[in-house]
Amino acid sequence: MEIDFDATESVSDYVTVPAGTYLCRVVEVRPGTTRGGDERWSLRLVVAEGQHVGKQAAWDNLVFSTRGRARVRLVMQALGLPSAGKVRIDPGDLENRTALVEIRPAEYQSAAGQTIRRNEVPYDGYRRVPRTDDESDGEQETEVDPNDIPF
Repeated sequence: MEIDFDATESVSDYVTVPAGTYLCRVVEVRPGTTRGGDERWSLRLVVAEGQHVGKQAAWDNLVFSTRGRARVRLVMQALGLPSAGKVRIDPGDLENRTALVEIRPAEYQSAAGQTIRRNEVPYDGYRRVPRTDDESDGEQETEVDPNDIPF
């Protein structure tokens, strides 16, 4: 038998659910910083209902840089958190919040040349869970224009 071990591709596959939109719960938030020194929160998203309930959907990052704030606002809106004006928010405020999250597979090469496959969330991949009539408390929801961002 002849085997060429150099022809074997090293692949780490972390895709846990197929591409799609899922009701996801934020089960963990890990604060950290980017290489550029900006604050970053890593969100662990787990499927909250349906066929894949309990499976990890993806890890996603919120970066609190000038460029990243527009996306932070979109995610905060989807999670039902304050997203206008000056607000104070802690990582724990995001835990156990739910949103409809678009999940898609992504593939990249590590520095060691290994192929890594994992799920990711696109830039605008978060949507607020529609409220039912039973959940309505008389509040009127307002849509905030992402171009009208104060920070």
